[in-house]
This record gives sequence, C-alpha cells and structure tokens, in this order.
Amino acid sequence: MSDSAEPTTWALEIDCRGMRCPAPIIELAKRHTEVSVGQLVAVVATDVAARVDVPAWCRMRGQEYVGESVADDGTPAFVVRRVS
Repeated sequence: MSDSAEPTTWALEIDCRGMRCPAPIIELAKRHTEVSVGQLVAVVATDVAARVDVPAWCRMRGQEYVGESVADDGTPAFVVRRVS
C-alpha cells in the first residue's frame, strides 16, 4: 500500500456515506471508469466494511489500492488508482 492521497488529488469522490455493504463496492465498480487510467478515485464511506472491501476489490479487479485518507468532513476515504 502506498501513501494515502489528499482530497485535492482525487479526480472522483464517490459519496457512500450511510450506505451499507456491499453498496460502496457496487458504486466503485460502476463508477471507477469515469476517470482516466492513472487518476485517483476516493470511496468516502461510513461503513466499516469498506476498509477491507475496497482493498479486496482492487486485488480482484487489478486496480491499485493507494490507501486510506479522510474526506473534508473527516469521513474515511479509501483511495484507488485506476490501472486499467
């Protein structure tokens, strides 16, 4: 896992506050292609399962899990770099 990214470096923030598993991963899967290869996507989620689910999704889908950061309001943000 690399260093986490600051909010200003994210090309896309997917707001999953209040969503329960598996909704944050479904949103990530649907929307990560909205950014160009190499750009960062942040899944902002209050569901504690996202801390495990986002890195696992990255491993399964061949994307890079950059690390955990925080959104402007302090909510955990799980940062993914689009690889393909």
